[in-house]
Amino acid sequence: MNEVLYEKVEKALQTIRPYLKADGGDVELVQITNEGIVEVKLTGACSDCPMSQMTLRAGVERALIREVPGIRRVEAVN
Repeated sequence: MNEVLYEKVEKALQTIRPYLKADGGDVELVQITNEGIVEVKLTGACSDCPMSQMTLRAGVERALIREVPGIRRVEAVN
């Protein structure tokens, strides 16, 4: 995995973590594929929240695509 890309994604995740933690959740970076897909694991309250897909798309994915060139999509994995 490209170290610089990994660091940029982690930095972008840090900007949204406070909002997730405020609701008892968090997000962990699992991997970044060669195709620009970021795989994350939603943890805490986010793992079984019915709104987690909306959080993933409107929050996590939007922030990463805006902040990190080359990121195409974010997917949740278990």
